Amino acid sequence: MATIAFLGTGLLGSAFAEAAAKRGDTVTAWNRSVDKVQALAQFGVKAAATPADAVRGASRVHIVLKDDAIVEEVISAARSGLSPDAILIDHTTTLPALTAERAKRLHAAGIKYLHCPVFMGPAAARNAQGSMMAAGPKALFESVQADLAKMTSRLEYLGERSDLAAANKLFGNAMIIGLSAVMADVLTLAQASDVNGEDAIKLLSLLDLNSMVAVRGVNMAKGNFTPSFELAMARKDIRLMLETTGDRPMAALPAVAARMDQLIAAGHGAEDASVVGIDAVARG
Repeated sequence: MATIAFLGTGLLGSAFAEAAAKRGDTVTAWNRSVDKVQALAQFGVKAAATPADAVRGASRVHIVLKDDAIVEEVISAARSGLSPDAILIDHTTTLPALTAERAKRLHAAGIKYLHCPVFMGPAAARNAQGSMMAAGPKALFESVQADLAKMTSRLEYLGERSDLAAANKLFGNAMIIGLSAVMADVLTLAQASDVNGEDAIKLLSLLDLNSMVAVRGVNMAKGNFTPSFELAMARKDIRLMLETTGDRPMAALPAVAARMDQLIAAGHGAEDASVVGIDAVARG
């Protein structure tokens, strides 16, 4: 079993630390709010007063923080306690450009750094479910691959380019957030139509969303907007949706309608509704 540290014990970090301790690892943790670390004592997690104290003697240091600024601050505070062979494994959702700069700077200083953001909540972290992505030096990833695999049900190595996992995490979160916004609008439509919200959401299972990503999404990425559902017809349908909901607040569809209006005015009305992505393809 390993001696490891966790820097950041919010909902996700505390779940990771709890799971690691239950697997038999020796775990020390630090958090700005001390009570969040002390709550992990029941699982055998030791509380540290400072980041440097937490990482002292650890072979792996897992970072689960809020953003780039705090990651930089905490790594700086931890450096005096880092062992020469310790590996920093950063699970924080961060800006790709800053992630690349951070990795370059740390590697130049002889510090081993691997960016490994995740798609999972606390419950998944406790039960080694969900997905984890990794980006950075292949040899470094391979040295911790078996350990990371214990933390997740799906581990994807994206390559040596250090910002790839950061970018892909934003792609995934954009889909999660966007889908939530559209589902909110579906529920508003259901409310306005006197349809039970749970029944409306259940009916969405009739749609093969995975196929839409695999077919329509790939066509969009290739710039293929051959019509199967014309933009002008899709805009008409959104008009019906907005007329149905009246003055109720909507999360996503009004913005989609406005974008469609721009493209129809530019002459794209007979193309597929997925032409809303044309500028993303054209601009690269």
